[in-house]
Amino acid sequence: MIKIVLIRPGATDYDVQGRVRGQLDIPLNTQGFQEVNKEVESLRSGSIRLDALYYAPCRPAVETAEAISRALNVRSREIDALRNLDYGLWQGMKIEEIRTRQPKIYRQWQEIPDCICPPEGETIEEAETRVMDWLRRLHRRHQGETIGLVVAEPMASIIKRLITHAPLGDLWKAEMRHGQLEILQWEPKAIETPS
Repeated sequence: MIKIVLIRPGATDYDVQGRVRGQLDIPLNTQGFQEVNKEVESLRSGSIRLDALYYAPCRPAVETAEAISRALNVRSREIDALRNLDYGLWQGMKIEEIRTRQPKIYRQWQEIPDCICPPEGETIEEAETRVMDWLRRLHRRHQGETIGLVVAEPMASIIKRLITHAPLGDLWKAEMRHGQLEILQWEPKAIETPS
């Protein structure tokens, strides 16, 4: 079994403004750095010892991982497969704008995101395929260890679904989750694509 600590980066100005960030490289804001400090303290006080820390190639994840790596003296590595979902033309838009301009697609993304591809973006299935092979290698390499993954939403929810088979839920609400830790127990069975 592997223990996965799913670490959502701290907030950016886009998060505070209710904008879709996706793969845009927006730095942490003051609130985001405060959230990262709380995550570091939570990891310390919870006596969680990370054996390795992997992070997505975006500035909020890099800044979050650097702070955790430095504070907890854990090796860290950037992994391209962990990059966030490509929201295409939605990137930079306010969620409210998408709701008013494309109400049907907004509702479908909320209720059944597997069936939607953001305009000029990628589907959930494409993102799952991208990250799945890497997760399988991680599983083989780190048996019995505690691994930190610094990934933004919705990639955090996608990874959680692949590991636990939990439903994705409302990805618009998930988009607003930042600066949070979640511990997942990964049983020693092969990772599968949810049906």
